[in-house]
Amino acid sequence: MTALLLLPLLLPCALPGLARRALDRLAPAVALWVITCSAVVLAGCSLAALGAFVLNGLLKLPLFAAFGELVHPLRTASDVFVVPAAATSVGALAVCGWTLVRSVLHQTRAFRAARSQAGRGPAAGDLCVVDSPRPDAYALPGRPHRIVVTTAMLRSLDGPEREVLFAHERAHNAGGHHYFLAAAELAAHCHPALRSVRETIRLAVERAADEAAAGAVGDRRLTARAIARAALAGQAAGGAAGSDRPGFAAAATSGPVPRRVQALLAAPRVPRRTGRTVAALLLACTAVSCVASVAGMAEFHHRVEVAQGEERP
Repeated sequence: MTALLLLPLLLPCALPGLARRALDRLAPAVALWVITCSAVVLAGCSLAALGAFVLNGLLKLPLFAAFGELVHPLRTASDVFVVPAAATSVGALAVCGWTLVRSVLHQTRAFRAARSQAGRGPAAGDLCVVDSPRPDAYALPGRPHRIVVTTAMLRSLDGPEREVLFAHERAHNAGGHHYFLAAAELAAHCHPALRSVRETIRLAVERAADEAAAGAVGDRRLTARAIARAALAGQAAGGAAGSDRPGFAAAATSGPVPRRVQALLAAPRVPRRTGRTVAALLLACTAVSCVASVAGMAEFHHRVEVAQGEERP
């Protein structure tokens, strides 16, 4: 059981490298789905494994053994391993819970502030213009979805470039990219190895919106120029453009912009066998983690039933 439950804690360490390769070799929209689903499942399996270690340690204590109606000793690995593993798991779960609660509270406050600010500015359809000296533009989810752009950003771009910017942000709202960003944030708080995957998912979100905007305006070079000019305008303002919006509100100026511009100037990516291989490896890691966590929990449940006298070993 112990070896099985260690797998869900170790397999997320392979995800950052595989996620970067998947984004390089798959279409951005496909890579976004594969990476995000893998991160969420691996995060859930790691939490389940930590929970199993905690229960394993608790049932070694007489009070919890009596509460669990154990009439025989629970057969597990040596207490030299079980007790430290349970204590470490308790600490890890406490840190995950604390940081997640802090993140949710912060994101909720930022979202409310952004919706309030967007409501005060003039609107034309889904477009809200905010009077601000800081160039910024982002897709704000909610009912209804909004595209928030500052007056400074509008002054930084010409007409065709503004259309690219609007198409990019509309692609974020149409694709529900805020769900992917929220899932990435959740997974990042469940396992340390998944923190870097959060940035890969953010880049995949922007690449998917870049491709959608290029398809909408029919000009990849114009799209690349608009993204580059919007990012330069934000950097010229001191890099404070994204400080007052929630992290799940995707923006055209996010991520490594030179890499995005280079991808736009290149030909659209054609699916290759290497891309399918990387996707298969990601799915295989996810499947192994699921099987290991389920099998480990099932084995733990069987041992508890044996200790309760309900089954024979």
